[in-house]
Amino acid sequence: MHGGGIALPWDQVLQRYLSLLFFLVLVLGGGLLIGYATLPGAWYASLAKPPFNPPNWVFAPAWTTLYVLIAVAGRRTWQREPAGAAMKIWGVQLVLNFLWSPTFFGAKMMGPALVIIMLLLASIVLFIANVWNRDRPAGWLFIPYAAWVAFATLLNASLLWLN
Repeated sequence: MHGGGIALPWDQVLQRYLSLLFFLVLVLGGGLLIGYATLPGAWYASLAKPPFNPPNWVFAPAWTTLYVLIAVAGRRTWQREPAGAAMKIWGVQLVLNFLWSPTFFGAKMMGPALVIIMLLLASIVLFIANVWNRDRPAGWLFIPYAAWVAFATLLNASLLWLN
């Protein structure tokens, strides 16, 4: 049953679950693969850190949760308007998200990583603004993401300043 008691045809139910699975594999799978390929390592451990730097164990559960929220928002947006502006913005934020770790941890380039994360934060805010009146749940799904990336931007800038 869906909404007002109307049964959804099997193909619509299957499409919903398959599209959600696709977005989860894309976002969560991609994010975790990039994360494991660019673990912080000795270089990051050797950096001078600000007093608000969280312990390393915080990052994996935080990003795993955020990746699920990003995937659900992406699926909602794709179902509503697959080629619309919001979906394009969603795609841009995902590319920027996936570029940050290889730039920061892989290439050890904190300055370019700061530019990437600032663009990422701007794209997240733009996504929220774009979907807010049409799909408020998708916007809310990005609020914790925006907060975390704002914090990560401050952390990236602080690490650059201190090192």
